[in-house]
Amino acid sequence: MLIPSIDLRRGRVVQLVQGERQALAFDDVFEWVERFAQYPRVQLIDLDAAMGTGDNRSLVADICRRLPCRVGGGLRTSEAAALALEAGAREVIVGSALFTAGGADAAFAASLARACGAARVIAAVDAREGRVAVKGWSETLAISPADAARQLEPWCGGVLYTHIDTEGLMGGIDMEAVRAVRDATSRRLSAAGGITSWDEINALDAMGIDAVVGMAVYTGTLELRDWGLGARR
Repeated sequence: MLIPSIDLRRGRVVQLVQGERQALAFDDVFEWVERFAQYPRVQLIDLDAAMGTGDNRSLVADICRRLPCRVGGGLRTSEAAALALEAGAREVIVGSALFTAGGADAAFAASLARACGAARVIAAVDAREGRVAVKGWSETLAISPADAARQLEPWCGGVLYTHIDTEGLMGGIDMEAVRAVRDATSRRLSAAGGITSWDEINALDAMGIDAVVGMAVYTGTLELRDWGLGARR
């Protein structure tokens, strides 16, 4: 399945390169909401909440009333994640809060699963140079993304793997890195980070992996008229 991504910053839809440089921004959020209306799932990330610079909470709730969204960004407590579900999210995406310096935080992951239901928790495993990255991708831990996915499996219904090294660059994703995470968990895997072509989307689909795409659609590299509800054209 192909999952379009909406990243929000200061009330606008934006696209960042490797989580740092803003490359694109759109004022008309609901133009994109309308374009994504037929998709079975949309990924919605509140970048301001993730970066600790504010939030887009009311806008997120409004979008969730219109689209079936998996929501992430700044969900650092079980209570915050549960409130996102109450506000209309179908699933919650939680990243940095699931990790300590030593690896996966089993106690927090268990409390999150109790508060939200494990099936509605998506563990975000972001990786830079083969190591899990946290705190807005500013720090890396001594744990591989595959090990992280394996450790978190008991408390989540899905895993979102973002390959930071290629994120936003539209040069393709590292398929071997994605495959290593897929092989480490039985949970449904989504992959993000530079996915640009239908060849990549179809290759991921063949492995049972969902493709999360942002920059390629916002730049017109992947035109919306070519997108179906699944992965294949």
